[in-house]
Amino acid sequence: MNRIDVGGPREARVKYLDGDFQIVTHGNYVVCAITGKHIPLDELRYWSVARQEAYADAKASFEAEKRAGALPVQN
Repeated sequence: MNRIDVGGPREARVKYLDGDFQIVTHGNYVVCAITGKHIPLDELRYWSVARQEAYADAKASFEAEKRAGALPVQN
């Protein structure tokens, strides 16, 4: 995916699909649901289809799964 920098940084609205995503509103980045970090669209690798959330990295994705109760929590 190509990065388009028109008018400065702008958050994109994205529909997350299995193995892909669809841009609903054009922008340069999405926001990580766990860290709040801006993720450039061409670097987006982790998301949840069920929760329609983006994650900055595998660690943030794992944390989201724990918070959602999708993984057992170990003490």
